Amino acid sequence: MKLGKKIKELRTLCNLTQEELGNRTELTKGYISQIENDLTEPSISTLEDILKALGTNLGDFFSSQNTNQVVFKNGDYFDKEADGYKIRWLVPNAQKNEMEPILVTIYPNGQTDNDYPHEGQEFGYVLEGELLLCIDNKKLKVKKGETFYYDSNKNHYLKNVKDKICRVIWVSSPPNF
Repeated sequence: MKLGKKIKELRTLCNLTQEELGNRTELTKGYISQIENDLTEPSISTLEDILKALGTNLGDFFSSQNTNQVVFKNGDYFDKEADGYKIRWLVPNAQKNEMEPILVTIYPNGQTDNDYPHEGQEFGYVLEGELLLCIDNKKLKVKKGETFYYDSNKNHYLKNVKDKICRVIWVSSPPNF
């Protein structure tokens, strides 16, 4: 079995670039390229990290049977820590689906990266705290228990201007996170 070819097929199926997969696994784009071209083989630990970011595991990866996971548990989630916020992919393989739900924790006075205009729509539900939904030059306050929904054809990001953590379920369709 060509390990690199199968990883590339999974990455492509998930609509991820080598750079995006590298960011999710804390590996370089070049290293991902080397793996996909079978120029190097990752350690078992690195392979597990790559497969987790692609929404699968060692058993399923090496199995010839193709089954879709329906229920996801805490151990299935994939986290990425960034400056000012943390993203948790609630459905790790969502990149190949119609929607991609994430749980975003925005630290006090933090904000997500600016998301540039792209195809699709986004929905959010504030679980805790309060945020500013920034779409181009417009800033909209969204409080705990409130939702937002918009076309993602403008620059947009979430900002926490409070001294408490803000948590929001954020769904993108098609997957974009």
